Amino acid sequence: MAVAVRERGGRPSAERILEEVMAAVAEHGLAELTMASLGRRLGMSGGHILYYFGSKDRIFLEALRHSEGLLADERRALLARRTPAERKLEQFLELYLPRGPRDPRWMLWIELWARTPGDASLREAQDDLDAGWHDDLTTLLARGVRQGRFAEHDQAAAAGRLLALLDGLSTRVVLGLRGADAATALSEAKAAARSLIPRP
Repeated sequence: MAVAVRERGGRPSAERILEEVMAAVAEHGLAELTMASLGRRLGMSGGHILYYFGSKDRIFLEALRHSEGLLADERRALLARRTPAERKLEQFLELYLPRGPRDPRWMLWIELWARTPGDASLREAQDDLDAGWHDDLTTLLARGVRQGRFAEHDQAAAAGRLLALLDGLSTRVVLGLRGADAATALSEAKAAARSLIPRP
């Protein structure tokens, strides 16, 4: 559930704070993101930010939710397009994968994954975000089957396998591992999709 911080007395809204978190992560990474530095960017105290969000983990989660909400809108628009299912699948892969090693959304995902084992509420929130991607990809594959673009298969299982592969490719890109870049990850993702999803 998103935190409501209203514009009042010149204070920034929750959306503005979360956008600034994403910008700060993209510019400097998570290691240098402190409440004090974020407060300076926003013209408010770090304590005031924590008052609304409760903890740094919660700020990270809300920033990720904000980013994922924007991508959910893009996914819905993608599903509504009148383009062949194969092309929609490629566009879905592009939307999911990181843009590069400093992709703030993926940096937040990796940070929160590391904290999830000890926090049930964080794990539940991440499961909800994952479910949106899985459900939309399953829907895309099912429509492709109905249109005769893909052969009949277990769409939910294929979506789960493909998303797991995308997570691995994405992590390699964000960590800057040797040979891992956005273009290579997309090429490998497309190859994996062709292998996992049968054609007529």
